[in-house]
Amino acid sequence: MADDRASDSSWEFHWGDSSFDEAADGVPGDAPSVLVTDPARTAAASVIDVGKVYRTATEEVNALLDVSKVFPRGRITAIAGPSGSGKSSLLRILACVDRPSSGTVLVEGRDVATLRVRQRRALRRASVSYMFQNPIDNLVDYLPAREQVRLASRLRGIRTGAEEIERLLRVLGLDHRLRHTPHQLSGGEQQRLAAACAVIGHPAIVIADEPTAELDSAAADRVLEAFRDLRAEGVAFVISSHDPRVVAIADHLLRLDHGRVVESN
Repeated sequence: MADDRASDSSWEFHWGDSSFDEAADGVPGDAPSVLVTDPARTAAASVIDVGKVYRTATEEVNALLDVSKVFPRGRITAIAGPSGSGKSSLLRILACVDRPSSGTVLVEGRDVATLRVRQRRALRRASVSYMFQNPIDNLVDYLPAREQVRLASRLRGIRTGAEEIERLLRVLGLDHRLRHTPHQLSGGEQQRLAAACAVIGHPAIVIADEPTAELDSAAADRVLEAFRDLRAEGVAFVISSHDPRVVAIADHLLRLDHGRVVESN
């Protein structure tokens, strides 16, 4: 889904300016924030009757049609479907970098469309992480593993101690790689390090775009095992994939076809 990338790096995607701004959504900069319900009592995120229409000079394309789904904390939700099914459009909407044409998107109980631009950026920074398909795109090439996680924490506005960082890397089997830079790691190790950066500071939701697509079978299995282990961090994982192994390890499934929900559990 290269056309869904907002930049060449997840750091820029996650922390940089979004295309989902005042000009895109038409919400005035001083529009009030609407807290739909207490975030502590809600799912990490949800979409309600979401539709997405892309308009060209000659036609309208319905990428999503009345999609509804709750994404619980501490659970893995797989989004499956063939190319063109709407998976990438839904990921962009959940990541707050695109807006739906209709329906409601909630992240930690907040109706994203009602937030001011700064509030939306702050919500994305604190509550949403995004993992790209290519592991190296998720990392800063010159930083060792421990400093990658420390930077991710600081960019989320949290100062995380060395013990917590090392605990997390130990959970992911990377405690012997603390001083290694990304190019000294295998592809599977890079993606596990990206997962550590994604969950540090306890965001509400981690969105992973085909995270096993560029890994061999053994590395993919280890990355999926890491996702299972990281559920204990209380984060909602939303994984878009063609890989049946992702569906197999998921707690919940959303299957799309031509923008419509064909299976949801």
